[in-house]
Amino acid sequence: MFNALAVFVGGGLGSLCRYGVSLLAPSSDLGFPIATLMANVCACFILGYLTDYLLRDNLSDHWKLLFGTGFCGGFSTFSTFSKETLALSQGGLTMWAVVYLILSLVLGILAVFLGIWFANMNK
Repeated sequence: MFNALAVFVGGGLGSLCRYGVSLLAPSSDLGFPIATLMANVCACFILGYLTDYLLRDNLSDHWKLLFGTGFCGGFSTFSTFSKETLALSQGGLTMWAVVYLILSLVLGILAVFLGIWFANMNK
């Protein structure tokens, strides 16, 4: 029961942060989903950092679930990413859909790597 509560609280906090990013992100004249890209890359960095730094330090499963599953799960937005990619493509902006897809994957993987690298710098 406590595990579920940890995921619930972390997810709520992550969702609030995701909403904050959507309010702070610059708008795009082309309808390019900058806010989702920013949130997903940030969540990838945070998860990489947490995985390598915080989660390996024998934290209880409750904390791992709160930060990793809950917060990062609520902060990142794969469903929104998928919907926006399809919307760009269906709106005749196929090139932007491909750019968004590639940027999301490359920057996401790079962000996880940088999160792990940053965590290792603080050992």
